[in-house]
Amino acid sequence: MSRRPVNPTRRFGETGGVPLSGSLHQKSRPSPLLTIGLILLGTFLLIAYSYRGTGGFSSDKEALNKVEGDLSCTSEVQRAIPVLKKVYGDSMHKVLHMGPETCTVVSLLLKEEDTEAWGVEPYDIEDADSSCKSLIRKGIVRVADIKFPLPYKPKSFSLVIVSEALDYLSPRYLNKTLPDLVRVSRDGLVIFAGYPGQQKAKTAEFSKFGRPAKLRSSSWWIKYFVQNHFEENEVASKKFEQTASKRSYKPSCQVFHLSSYH
Repeated sequence: MSRRPVNPTRRFGETGGVPLSGSLHQKSRPSPLLTIGLILLGTFLLIAYSYRGTGGFSSDKEALNKVEGDLSCTSEVQRAIPVLKKVYGDSMHKVLHMGPETCTVVSLLLKEEDTEAWGVEPYDIEDADSSCKSLIRKGIVRVADIKFPLPYKPKSFSLVIVSEALDYLSPRYLNKTLPDLVRVSRDGLVIFAGYPGQQKAKTAEFSKFGRPAKLRSSSWWIKYFVQNHFEENEVASKKFEQTASKRSYKPSCQVFHLSSYH
């Protein structure tokens, strides 16, 4: 936040507290408190400027971005990959990711040892880079409407990760898409969903998604899972919390672990 510069022509006497008679015949002496205040302010601004250049306030920026919606749940998936690998082990061998910017997630997963990855981008990619277009041409990433059944056989993937996409679905379509994601998974489904009030859809997203995100509380999701007979993967949930705690990792999105169909 920019600070209003101090006006050097302003005097303490202008506030009406000290008369100005005789000011032409003797030098005005600044208040010691004012001098100290200016020194402290200058010191603070210098420190702030240096920290800004070195990234010293990066954590504060991240917290602010999280509130304004700059940190998406898809970017959270990228941060969580080491934790997910620790939790799911061999189940990270064949992964399907669904969500915006899936090319980025798939590219990171493909760099992991002994990991195959595929992606489903639920929205048109107009400004995709050459790397993403290459993944699409190879069939590794699909651009598909997730309101319709996925073109995969049951248990095609050891683990399915979905980020952000479910936040834009009404319950009507959620009732179709979520069972399909569980269907194509073998060892579980991981859901990254936004917190209510923490993330706001940007103006550009309105045209891209057709509607703002419907960010639901954890109690809403848990109730929805129970009502629709989705089973929580308690072992994975507990291990994820323990591993995240050991690594001092705190997700900026809600993370749910569901079991696959038996």
